[in-house]
Amino acid sequence: MAVSSHPADRQRGAMGRWLTLLVLGLLAVAAYIAVAKGGISLEVLFAHRDAIDAFVAEHRLLALLAYIALYIVAVALSVPGAVLLTVSGGFLFGVMAGAAGAVIGATVGATLIFLMARTALGEPLLRRAGPRAQTLAQGFREDAFSYLLFLRLVPVFPFFLVNLVPAFAGVRLGPFVAATALGVIPAALVYAFAGTGLDSIIAAQKHSYRDCLATGQANCHLAFDAKDILTPQLLSALVALGLLALVPVIVKRWRGRRRGSS
Repeated sequence: MAVSSHPADRQRGAMGRWLTLLVLGLLAVAAYIAVAKGGISLEVLFAHRDAIDAFVAEHRLLALLAYIALYIVAVALSVPGAVLLTVSGGFLFGVMAGAAGAVIGATVGATLIFLMARTALGEPLLRRAGPRAQTLAQGFREDAFSYLLFLRLVPVFPFFLVNLVPAFAGVRLGPFVAATALGVIPAALVYAFAGTGLDSIIAAQKHSYRDCLATGQANCHLAFDAKDILTPQLLSALVALGLLALVPVIVKRWRGRRRGSS
């Protein structure tokens, strides 16, 4: 079926794209206010610890599904706190179930924002960027799985950015989903394992935290720093895995140059 080139049709298409972006922006702001401002924090976990533990014990599957749903929303709307969510998953459900829930939530959330971005902005931006950008996008598409796997394994760029760039480059859905699911597994396992020790972190700070609350201060917090988990050794291992993911791209380029020179 031929695509209509009528100005009215193009105008409606542009309005639809900007309306999509506006809705996403409003949802992101709402999610940040509702979730990031206290929804994903050690303080909330500490304050509702007994109720959360009881619910998980009585309705484990339902609690895990709720956890995955929360993770999907946080990732799809790029709300800060995904690392603490993963740690909390290990704390509440154990390493394997917590990591599995995080992988599912991260993959579904990333896929949602990928599809929305591709529908709203991908092709128009790519057309306006010129032939050089389209050539780069074509190269990204040809080796999408390897590039994406590298970007997921090596936490150099923000997670939400790695969801958007493939959408703008026109990467197919299959490689995006596969590389995302596979690439987030190592970090999910590490953070979920760290979550099994979250009890000791809370226990070490709970007295000072309660004393702070008792004085009426408004800036009382339980400290958690993801940098304590991402040690240089772990980062080196993730980089090594990422470089391994790029081997097929390097071999492909090398063979192409050999054929061109022969």
